[in-house]
Amino acid sequence: MHVQSWFHESFLDLGEDLETAAAEGKRLVIIWEQRGCPYCKRMHEVNLRIPRVVDYIKKNFVVLQLNIWGDREVTDFDGEVLSEKKLANKYSVLYTPTLQFFPESLAKVGGKPGNKAEVLRIPGYFKPFHFYFLFHYAFEKAYEKEPNFQRWLGGIGDELDEKGVKYDLWSDDLPEGLPEKFL
Repeated sequence: MHVQSWFHESFLDLGEDLETAAAEGKRLVIIWEQRGCPYCKRMHEVNLRIPRVVDYIKKNFVVLQLNIWGDREVTDFDGEVLSEKKLANKYSVLYTPTLQFFPESLAKVGGKPGNKAEVLRIPGYFKPFHFYFLFHYAFEKAYEKEPNFQRWLGGIGDELDEKGVKYDLWSDDLPEGLPEKFL
């Protein structure tokens, strides 16, 4: 699997990982991947090579990479210990990459398993524009006001249009001239 040097080194206890993220003022995201996944490769070779994307994620998230077929033991938020592949099955993770975003505190997880505690799940590959704004959506808890990511992103597009920012949703890069709040 492709790995980024800045991904979180974990003892694979999700409660501890979330506490680590919270102590740093960050959010926890799990990226589920598998060997040979062409979309995972694309995410690493395109999205995670754009400095602005990587800088934003590193500043605001603790990223834990798990393998849907892996054998490492993971402790779920509810205390259950199981292999990565059994956890993927428990969470109904069917595609790679799949990104799972979690609440900002263990209190909000409330002892539930991760699939019941997640605040946002995105199965599949997103081009850089969508990927970058997905992390903004999760960190800013925009899902609380607008539970539909596509609708929220449409509002961002409208805002960029008003400011005269040119963007291409299909590009493998981000637009120049993004407003300060999106940097």
